[in-house]
Amino acid sequence: MSRSIHVAVGVIVDADQRVLIARRPLNVHQGGLWEFPGGKLEAGESVITALRRELQEELGIDIDTERCFPFKKISHHYSEQSVLLDVWRVDSFRGSPRGREEQEIAWQSIDSLEPRDFPTANHGIITALQLPRVIGITGMCQSWSECQQKIVNLLAEGIELIQFRQPQLTEIEFIQWADEAASLCRQNGTRLLVNCSPDIYHRLEAHGLHANAATLSGMNERPVDRTALFSVSCHNLSELRKAEQLEADIALLSPVRPTTSHPDAAPMGWEQFNTLASQVSIPVYALGGMTRDDLPVALAEGAHGIAAISALW
Repeated sequence: MSRSIHVAVGVIVDADQRVLIARRPLNVHQGGLWEFPGGKLEAGESVITALRRELQEELGIDIDTERCFPFKKISHHYSEQSVLLDVWRVDSFRGSPRGREEQEIAWQSIDSLEPRDFPTANHGIITALQLPRVIGITGMCQSWSECQQKIVNLLAEGIELIQFRQPQLTEIEFIQWADEAASLCRQNGTRLLVNCSPDIYHRLEAHGLHANAATLSGMNERPVDRTALFSVSCHNLSELRKAEQLEADIALLSPVRPTTSHPDAAPMGWEQFNTLASQVSIPVYALGGMTRDDLPVALAEGAHGIAAISALW
């Protein structure tokens, strides 16, 4: 197989949660499909240098490199060639985008992106983009009826992704409660991640698996297939790197602020969060003392969104 082509890709998002896409010329590989703009790295170029050059050449814009964050790395093997997409989120740029190479461009809402309109290698980008900005995590409950009512409250607040966490339960109880929670979420179009071992996850019909840091450390490969979400808890760069290696879809990085659930854990603050999150290509959510009011700050610091227990539960 030929050497993989290294491509810098820009996910350019505006204030209205629209993303800029461009149509591939008909006479090239995967011609006619839409894609996220970018191009091949030249010899000796860094990814951010290549991205800046490509977006200037293709679109006539100058990106603010301090407001660009690693988003995702995707390796994909077509029958004709292999590609490594080094995807960065671009939150700020100067200029008005235009197709300088006569390519068609468009701003499209993130929610309306259809994978079938894009090359297969881009599908993982769309999956990551369509993750919600807020993840609700269940607090511990004394009964299923209490838990059920609080999940109903989360659904009523429009939470689109819930992590089911009940470490006090026996395995049998967890399976029973999680099955009920998954059914409740499916009825409301919300996805459920279950915080448990891969073995228990495979006995459930949830939308994805969440692994805590201890479980993550013992993993050598992604424990779920690509149709499911894989989320992990991280507290340092080593754990974030492991999550990236396992191609996790979501990393929860904590604690950003002091929390009542882990009062002895030293908060990292936003500066350290930004430093850590900017070193991996995976959607990173801020966890620990978060409220909805923290979302704008989190996004400015390179987070994909926030996750919370107390503020939502």
